[in-house]
Amino acid sequence: MTGFLFELSFWLAAPVWLVMIFAPSWPPTSRIAASPLTVVPVLLVWLTLAVPVAPELWAAVSSPDVDVFRDLVATSNGAGAVWAQVIAWDLLIGQWMFLEARRLGISPLVMGPLMVLTILLSPIGLPVFLVVRAVAGGTPGHRTARRQKAVTLP
Repeated sequence: MTGFLFELSFWLAAPVWLVMIFAPSWPPTSRIAASPLTVVPVLLVWLTLAVPVAPELWAAVSSPDVDVFRDLVATSNGAGAVWAQVIAWDLLIGQWMFLEARRLGISPLVMGPLMVLTILLSPIGLPVFLVVRAVAGGTPGHRTARRQKAVTLP
């Protein structure tokens, strides 16, 4: 059962990723990406996996120690719970990236591969997106400067 739940956590997130990557202009895609509720099914999987290892999970997060964490993920429920948590977090990051890219007018041809990179390795995908976002003028300083120029021009 744990193996099934482990795989299910990805498959519950996959439809959201698919519409963001392959149907970015489809009207419902932006509404889907804007909803934090997309992670609820994945978090229910997390809850199912986490409850049986709650004491071990609490020990691993309340007093972080590599040996305690290793013991947690050595169990199938512990590894599955951590995996579901990663899937949920990556999905929220991907949704934010999608919405930011749409707001800034970043091409879906740029974002598609970047979203795939984020699915696979979000610690690489997110910083790459932040660079793309900065180049596209999406940093707070760029927006403020752009607004000030617009206000001061005749």
